[in-house]
Amino acid sequence: MTQTPAYEVVVVGGGPAGLTTALYATRLGHRTAMVDREGGRYESVASVHNLLGVSEDASGGEITELAIDQLEEYGADYYRDDVRDVARAEGDDAETDFENESDDTRFRVTGESVALRADRVVFATGFTDTPPNVRGLREFTGRGLHYCLHCDAYTLGDEPVFVLGHDDHAAGMAMMLLNFTDDVDLLLNDADPTWGDDAAAQVEAHPVEVVEDRVDHAFAEENPDRGSGDERRGSDDDPWLGGLEFADGHTREYGGGFAVYGKEYNNELAADLGCDLREDGAIAVDDDRETSVAGVYAVGDVTHGQNQTPVSLGDGAYAGIALHKDLRQFPVPADELDRVPDLDVPAMPDDLRARMWRVREADDHAGMAPEKER
Repeated sequence: MTQTPAYEVVVVGGGPAGLTTALYATRLGHRTAMVDREGGRYESVASVHNLLGVSEDASGGEITELAIDQLEEYGADYYRDDVRDVARAEGDDAETDFENESDDTRFRVTGESVALRADRVVFATGFTDTPPNVRGLREFTGRGLHYCLHCDAYTLGDEPVFVLGHDDHAAGMAMMLLNFTDDVDLLLNDADPTWGDDAAAQVEAHPVEVVEDRVDHAFAEENPDRGSGDERRGSDDDPWLGGLEFADGHTREYGGGFAVYGKEYNNELAADLGCDLREDGAIAVDDDRETSVAGVYAVGDVTHGQNQTPVSLGDGAYAGIALHKDLRQFPVPADELDRVPDLDVPAMPDDLRARMWRVREADDHAGMAPEKER
């Protein structure tokens, strides 16, 4: 009979929100696992911006790798797998013995190669950007093609930039970029504009050039300036975007630009479990990041699409603390005090307590003060 572990918390998705939730849950004494598929969106980010105290040279992949090491140091289990189903746990599995299963086990998490049981499940599955229909442009994602103005307008400031799109959001982004540069093209790519009358009047009044022509393809920067510490211009293997060529053969050099064609929330697992969705497809959550299904939480971009690392970190912290309040053994409610003599103290599992002492000893050797840690 195969032994398969059961956890108090299983986090599905390994971006900053999911990693933070798992970190909090583990350090607060709950047996925790993370299941994350290969090649997540955050891992592909070339440079992480607006993260206090972290160098802009750090990539999403590097931060993820450090975070996974941190999780495992505290005692969480990390599985590299693609979750295919999350369902309510009903009865015993005739062929599987679930180790450490508690009386509160509610869910079964099934991937391509793992099967887990969980008291609580956290969806941190993010969203997928809708890419532009321009030949060769996707190759420059993170190196001239961007999706988040708040992250990357600073990177492109004072250069010619483009916005690909034809709705109100695209028009608004083009005008917002005037805060950073005086050379903004709004590229319709042979589509009719769908923005409203107010946006049309604004675009007409602002120094934004609306280009109707079809964009044929993107090309790389020919002579990237790698001097003066400007590492964002890429390398010979991963060049920066040089510009775009249009259907009539004329070209335009750009420092970079943004594609504005919307996003698809990765909500299928949550929807199949019965979680309520917002009108735009994001998973609906309360202030504790709990969904409409008791015991199921959701964090990060899949709940709001903000596309901001610090916001996702905050979501993970909120959820981690809420999970602890939901799961913790003590204090026992006033109307159940007769249970106290039968409970083990401390409530944290022995292996996680051993990890706690190991980390504290390492902190002592490094000259850190655990009592001041936050």
